Amino acid sequence: MITSLRMRNFRRFLDASFDMRRLTVLTGLNGTGKSTAVQALLLARQCASRRAGEVVELNGPYGLALGEAEEVRHRDAFGSEIEIELAGSHASEPRTYRLEVPDDRALHLRVGEGSAGEPLPELTRQGCGFTYLNAERLGPRDRLDVSAERLDRIGVGVRGEYTAQVLALYESRQVREPLLHPDTPRTHGVTTLRTQVESWASEIIRSIRITAQWPAGITASTIRFHETGAYGLSEPIRPANMGFGFSYTLPVIVAGLLTRPGDVMIVENPEAHLHPGGQSKLGRFLARVAGSGAQVLVETHSDHVLNGARLAVAEEGVLAADDAVIHYFGDEGTEPMPIGLNERGELSEWPRGFFDQIEYDLGRLARARRSGR
Repeated sequence: MITSLRMRNFRRFLDASFDMRRLTVLTGLNGTGKSTAVQALLLARQCASRRAGEVVELNGPYGLALGEAEEVRHRDAFGSEIEIELAGSHASEPRTYRLEVPDDRALHLRVGEGSAGEPLPELTRQGCGFTYLNAERLGPRDRLDVSAERLDRIGVGVRGEYTAQVLALYESRQVREPLLHPDTPRTHGVTTLRTQVESWASEIIRSIRITAQWPAGITASTIRFHETGAYGLSEPIRPANMGFGFSYTLPVIVAGLLTRPGDVMIVENPEAHLHPGGQSKLGRFLARVAGSGAQVLVETHSDHVLNGARLAVAEEGVLAADDAVIHYFGDEGTEPMPIGLNERGELSEWPRGFFDQIEYDLGRLARARRSGR
């Protein structure tokens, strides 16, 4: 497990660090560094397979769009080097990735001498062993892409573009016991990936059945839905007729159910296009994934996602309180404030600006009502 991240001279941070746990939630004001932390991890993953003198791309891999090298160096940085330092629970010392900013208008950074050493194993996992889902995932599509990677290296994709292919490939794979839906009867045939995706999607969004196909001889995959009713299953329904919630949420569910202990899953804005009840249930699901032994990093603006994770700690006990931490990003460039949980799901801190807008709005509405306006 990655236990800490430190960034020096990188984008919004001159020098900042924070702890990471089984479930790490990044939240806070817009433009204060949440995405910077995620991008640092993605650059470190590129560095894990590079030697000194080689380059890491700032645009393209993992959907990164960081522009020119000079743009990612902190404006007050001394020198031309950026450092990303990661510590791991099974590593004797932190791994430091030194990245040099070239003098010209480069679209890459150069791996510096003395960077890291043996990479953290969490950064080298393939397929669903390392999942990053961008905030801008694919909406409804009649046809989805297929990856040309080896089968064991295929994940759901940065935008969820390979979700149908992965589901078609592994629909009969058994889901690990800790990740099974709580209402799953322990009988043959209902613990496969497809049935578990259906169970979780039906709880988070609404009751459905799913058909994913990757037809032989065709470099595309498809996914169709069936609604359940009094007369059985409906005719196949195209994704466009189901809405964005399904298309945005399915990659999260599929990737989560395929995780193994030690895997890493990073999800930006899991709440996108979900109603509040679904956001809360998705938060509980992500906490369950973390409690099963994977490491989950969530960037979110949703108090419902956070409260769902808190319920997973307080009611379901699928994640220990000490295995979760929330980092609140406040003023620009400052270190995030760590907020812990206890076994009742209560927060150790509640700083100003931390999911308190409803209190301000309700207070103003009450005052407006009293004043007769």
